[in-house]
Parts: sequence; structure tokens; C-alpha cells
Amino acid sequence: MFKPGDVILARIQFADASGAKVRPAVVLFEELGNVVVAGVTSNLKMKGVPLSKKEGAAADSVIKLNYLFTLSESMVSKSLFHLTPEKKRMVFEGMSILLSGLKK
Repeated sequence: MFKPGDVILARIQFADASGAKVRPAVVLFEELGNVVVAGVTSNLKMKGVPLSKKEGAAADSVIKLNYLFTLSESMVSKSLFHLTPEKKRMVFEGMSILLSGLKK
């Protein structure tokens, strides 16, 4: 079982469905064997929540809140580390801003 804020390694499909690659991702929630995640990139020019090597990332990275996936648990290789409470708050606040259009 995975918890919100777990940083995992998972097999993630390319947006154009041409293939897949093992990539880091942040668990947003897990339910009934499905894991909803936000992708992580080392491209620091991307928008999102910063994630540093000090926090456990392999390289300074960005949690991409606009790059969401639903994975089966079988696509997850392993859990790497857990986000700090402050970083989890930043993810929550960023997602709230992106989803605020649903309130209207």
C-alpha cells in the first residue's frame, strides 16, 4: 500500500502512448489497487513544486502537478522516500489552485 506523499519509481507511459519508462512520481492517493501520481522531472525549467537532493531526490527536480497518471500497483517498482509535511502542503495547495475551476 502506498501513502499520499510517497515518492516512488514506476513504469509510466509516454503521453503519446509510444512507450513507457521507469520514472519517479509522487503518490497523490491510492484506492482499490490504483495509484494516482504526479510525475517528477529533473528539468528545472518545468513548473511545479521543487524537490531537492537534500529531501531525497536523486537530483534536484520538480513535481509536475499538471502531469498526472493512474497506475496499477503492479507498475510501481519501489518506494524511495516520503515528502516532508511542508512539501505535501505545497503539493496540496498547487493542486487546489489547478482544480479551483471545478468549483464554478
